[in-house]
Amino acid sequence: MSDTTAPKAVEGGLNFLDDRLGSTTFLKRNLKKVFPDHWSFMLGEIALYCFIILLLTGTFLTLWFKPSMTEVIYDGSYTKLDGVKMSEAYASTLHITFDVRGGLLMRQIHHWAAVLFMASILAHMLRVFFTGAYRKPRELNWLIGIGMFTLGMLEGLFGYSLPDDLLSGTGLRITQGVAEAIPLVGTYIYMFLFGGEFPGEDIVPRLFTLHILLIPALILGLVTAHMMIMWHQKHTAMPVRNQTEEQVYGYPFYPVFMAKTGAYFLFTFGVLALLGAFAQINPIWLFGPYDPGAISAGSQPDWYMGVLEGALRLMPNWEITAWGHTLSLNVLIPALIPLGIIFGGAAAWPFIEQWVTGDKRLHHVNDRPRNAPVRTGVGMAAVTFYGLLWLAGANDVLADKFHVSLYATTWFFRFAIFIGPVLAYILTKRICLGLQRSDRATIEHGVESGVILMSPDGAYSERHEPARAEERHVILSKENPRPERPAVDANGIPAPSTKGPVGHLRSRLNRAWIADDVPIEDVGHDGHGHGNGNGHAAIEAGEDHREISKH
Repeated sequence: MSDTTAPKAVEGGLNFLDDRLGSTTFLKRNLKKVFPDHWSFMLGEIALYCFIILLLTGTFLTLWFKPSMTEVIYDGSYTKLDGVKMSEAYASTLHITFDVRGGLLMRQIHHWAAVLFMASILAHMLRVFFTGAYRKPRELNWLIGIGMFTLGMLEGLFGYSLPDDLLSGTGLRITQGVAEAIPLVGTYIYMFLFGGEFPGEDIVPRLFTLHILLIPALILGLVTAHMMIMWHQKHTAMPVRNQTEEQVYGYPFYPVFMAKTGAYFLFTFGVLALLGAFAQINPIWLFGPYDPGAISAGSQPDWYMGVLEGALRLMPNWEITAWGHTLSLNVLIPALIPLGIIFGGAAAWPFIEQWVTGDKRLHHVNDRPRNAPVRTGVGMAAVTFYGLLWLAGANDVLADKFHVSLYATTWFFRFAIFIGPVLAYILTKRICLGLQRSDRATIEHGVESGVILMSPDGAYSERHEPARAEERHVILSKENPRPERPAVDANGIPAPSTKGPVGHLRSRLNRAWIADDVPIEDVGHDGHGHGNGNGHAAIEAGEDHREISKH
């Protein structure tokens, strides 16, 4: 239990609720909850802010959007399209853009928020991966994050398909082709989604329902679960002084964290408002209504769908025909394999790492990326693979801007997606090991002081001084590789985990995981220790996990 009291600013309100609901013990305890202080933790917060802004702006747009494929003749404010046949969906989007006060601003804020939402989730997941924050007990939250990113991709695809303009119709055509390429059930999925032959009359109303109800509800549920689990397990922390696996060192939820998160929400909203006001995005009035017989050059999806676009562009025209059926590998492979490798590998990685290393401990302090060279190398290989496919989705634009052959860019990326990740892994691992050696030199020899000394025999040298206590703590947070468990016990009986092909594979992977790792030992300089910090300590009962609040 804590000997602290709730802040005076909220004491009256808490007493009011306590007199009527008897629930403020929970509120008082959680208002003092400690959060570590590091800028990278705000990446996930930005995703939450964007989701809130998406809900608000989406509600505004829903009031005027008509999810209908019924054909009408346009006679609105945009005179360049007067008399053009189009769907009610496209006409209502033009109405929102040109006739509803603030409509264009809301449309653009909504679209920019969707782009930033996906970018912040990806950046947050990369931070979690490279620091090992997905390790026990946070594997479930890692899977929830992957689920949110996947749902975000679908939500974005369905959202920018709603206006029924030429660009979004082209994306829907690709979606139809991917669905139809799935063996056995593809035609049924395609007909169920579109309600008939492409484009049909039902696709926009169905996408509208999925976009504003089902998928947002699923994302909201995952966000809620993610926050509840994080709140229960406590936030991971960076390796700083006073931070250990047993205690959390940081600022209280109220008032410090609440003030910071409120300010960051306003910053995020301000940036999105500025982008919506001054940076044009998705100008559907320039594309015109969807026409199955027309397509514009340089059409690109939003960035998070670029990986699928790139995979489709790079895949050769492979098809297999047997027993009267055609298997379109040129669509099926790029639709399933790249994202299967990225998301499937990411989902399985925490459990693969735990199996290889045998590390089943609880982890509350993050790793520095340099201290896990294999993990960091694999992460950069995945980033390179994803990035190259994303770039390949714009191979026609690259060919035009750099004045090279379209076929040359295509063949370059076909080789690069195999060679690039391997090179990224090797280079990243070598860089990590080099940084480890630099850290070891800092611990053993100190840091350069800039003071030049001359010895009695006339030789010059620079005096080194011990590293600062904070720097030493960060460097010495590295765990040196632990030797693998012996293959046999004292009686010569083989351990069950080392038997058979699976056991031998695990042993080899374990040795590869710790190969070339640079051990760093404390040579005794002052400054490496785990103090309780200055100021008042708030000790939270339960699970022997302390929280120290900075004031």
